[in-house]
Amino acid sequence: MTRRRIRVPSPHRTRTALAAGSTLALALAGLAATTTSASAASTDLVLNEVYGGGGNAGAAYTNDFVELANHGSAPASLDGLSLQYGSASGNLGGGSAPGSGSLKVDLQGSVAPGHTFLVRLAPGSGTGQELPRPDQSSTAINLSGTAGKVALVRGTTVLSCGAACATDPAVVDFLGYGGANDFEGHPAAATTNATSSARSGAADARDTDDNAADFTTGTPTPVNAAGETGGGTGPGPEPEQASIPAVQGHGHRSPFDGKRVVTTGVVTAKKFDGYWLQDATGDGDDTTSDGVYVYAGASGAKPEVGTTVTVTATVSEFRPSSRTGPNLALTELTDATFTGAAQQEKMPAPVLIGPGGRVAPAQNADSGDGSGNRVDVETTGDFRPDRDAIDFYETLESMLVEVRDAQVVGPTNSYGELTVVPSGTTGAPRTRSGGVRYASYETPNTARLTVDDEIVYQQMPAANVGDTLTGAVSGPLSYDYGTFRVYPTSVPTVRSGGLTKEVTQAPARNEVAIATFNVENLDPTDPQEKFDRLAETIVHNLAAPDVLALEEVQDDTGPECPNGPSSTCTSDGVVSADRTLRMLTDTIAAAGGPAYQWRQISPVNLADGGQPTGNIRVAFLFRTDRGVSFVDRAGGDATTATDVVRRADGQAALTLSPGRIAPGDEAWQDSRKPLAGEFTYHGRTFFVIANHFNSKGGDEPLLGRWQPPVRSSETQRHTQAGLVHDFVARIQAVQPDAEVVVVGDLNDFEFSRTSQILQDGRTLVSLPTLLAPAERYSYVFDGNSQVLDQILVSPALIGNRSAGFSGRVRGYDVVHVNAEFADQVSDHDPQVVRISP
Repeated sequence: MTRRRIRVPSPHRTRTALAAGSTLALALAGLAATTTSASAASTDLVLNEVYGGGGNAGAAYTNDFVELANHGSAPASLDGLSLQYGSASGNLGGGSAPGSGSLKVDLQGSVAPGHTFLVRLAPGSGTGQELPRPDQSSTAINLSGTAGKVALVRGTTVLSCGAACATDPAVVDFLGYGGANDFEGHPAAATTNATSSARSGAADARDTDDNAADFTTGTPTPVNAAGETGGGTGPGPEPEQASIPAVQGHGHRSPFDGKRVVTTGVVTAKKFDGYWLQDATGDGDDTTSDGVYVYAGASGAKPEVGTTVTVTATVSEFRPSSRTGPNLALTELTDATFTGAAQQEKMPAPVLIGPGGRVAPAQNADSGDGSGNRVDVETTGDFRPDRDAIDFYETLESMLVEVRDAQVVGPTNSYGELTVVPSGTTGAPRTRSGGVRYASYETPNTARLTVDDEIVYQQMPAANVGDTLTGAVSGPLSYDYGTFRVYPTSVPTVRSGGLTKEVTQAPARNEVAIATFNVENLDPTDPQEKFDRLAETIVHNLAAPDVLALEEVQDDTGPECPNGPSSTCTSDGVVSADRTLRMLTDTIAAAGGPAYQWRQISPVNLADGGQPTGNIRVAFLFRTDRGVSFVDRAGGDATTATDVVRRADGQAALTLSPGRIAPGDEAWQDSRKPLAGEFTYHGRTFFVIANHFNSKGGDEPLLGRWQPPVRSSETQRHTQAGLVHDFVARIQAVQPDAEVVVVGDLNDFEFSRTSQILQDGRTLVSLPTLLAPAERYSYVFDGNSQVLDQILVSPALIGNRSAGFSGRVRGYDVVHVNAEFADQVSDHDPQVVRISP
């Protein structure tokens, strides 16, 4: 899988998103964990006290709370951690199935050594005294006053461990109290509205991983990070009066961050976890936003759209994914209460974005001073909305906006999102079908907006690149997952642009066709429909090529632990993909295609990255009915490298075929290894190297906090490209006119250093660079059509590069059948080259 985001579908979508596997890999300052087989990991950061009777009859305090404590000698970061709650017999998160529900709080901040951290939770009916000023507040969790389960978790995705969460590796600490069905050792005693479950003994009491021994039921004793306790301290200073534009301020961060305010506005829209509020008239200043989002939680009260309300709340800068991560922060109001305002105002008119309205600058100016210096646009960059796209969109944050007759440049995806540019947008390079082409690192294509279904949940229509959303698409502007997005308040209408799926030219009698296709995590657990559609694409659209390199082929049992191995899910150890490939080749034959044979090498279990426990790899399919044969040389396995030797006739040959290229090199750690194969066509030898380079996971977003963004993932790809380049060079050192074809999902652009390394010294020539610019793409990410998949050939095949396709390369085609379509069988377009012997 390449540039995919990890999401939980709304309305249970989490407010953070972590890369696959990060739940288990997240490094936490001050947490030196040791795992036991019978309990959660023992750490310096622990659950210190849990109180669920807040506000109930006889309650000691008005709100539930959870208190954390840091027993270590270094600050303990909370970024990327969450509190998750389940009833005594239910699941963490509160959902009907494990891994579902929204009863969790994504934590932020840190806990000083020897200190506590107080999380205020949902209130009851008002009985009891105020808690000391909390270090974080949320109404997302309403604890039971008598029995339940609370987990401190590495990660922000609801755990799917059911009734065995206390032993899950992602759990930092766990408390089961009362009649809970999950606990460490033994459950702690039940509580009442007047009692809490608090860690026993001294303030630095260690965790013995037995809830009954570690926790005592008694009078609640909440303490915040400042050491303040309950009993008359009150809720803090009186909130300040501030208009919404004043709360937003000039710049990315609110001047009221962390303060309580009272503000008034019209409710313009709402979704499952909150609502948008906008000043009815604004302050007349286009450099400040007139809107703000009020986070209420899934179960929190939300006023009706169109009403004017006065809100008392805490101003917060919420950063998706991680408090210290690369995404831009949103100014929000949290821990909010509201009342109807004395005077009702009209709904403010939306701001038009695009020609005829406000047009986003074409660049992020903080990226381009040429010095190589990076800036944090929120704190050190110049705030210039007139010349910086990120600053421009900040001035519209949470306001009603609209785009008219928007052009679709990214198809509707499984999350109910599509990407558009306003009608009449010019300047960005375009594709054959009207998409926006990512042509260089200097063209971020800032006019793109994601249209998201958060409000019209699961009603977003299917749209392809080149379609139009007719009329006005209107809703509040926000930011998430690295893109600015509009949440339409009504379902858009789509007018088709007539995009059709391409069919490539079949090879002539004296041509051999070599293709590459990322089949997106194919395994036998996929529905037969996927195999049928892949077969139709290969037979019809790709014209049944003679050699087909496949990427993302998984083992015969698929990802049995899609969230990674844990105490409740272990890998079955299966690495063979024979069943996967047999199902595909049988389906191709049933669709009227040839009887393909295959060659592949199974990886070491869990060693090649990709979807956890899927054992991803590349593979060759080939057909023998048109004169192609595979040259088998035995001995190739997951860890043995193939090499190049000189045959008796002076020609190059592989020592192992199929064989892996330098599989033991650290460049391939947690990454798919390239597969080299030796083929003949009517007796003439050619070599094909199938690749799937390291993914772009971890790269900073184009429209993110740090400018210019760092592409950290490319370092590994550069090393991988060097190894493949050097292997091809060894073939050519033996046989200068050797015919070599390098194919696959390189996860990098045709203008990238990765591609240049492969071509260094004219060892190879990249065929995408010879296409007309409007055809240079195989993938669409956030509305940017881009090259990720490539075919490169040795100079012996291409002839004079300046003459375009010449020599023995008779044609090259990126076959556009997937990336631009809402209805896709893979997220990549396949491609094929036809070569005359």
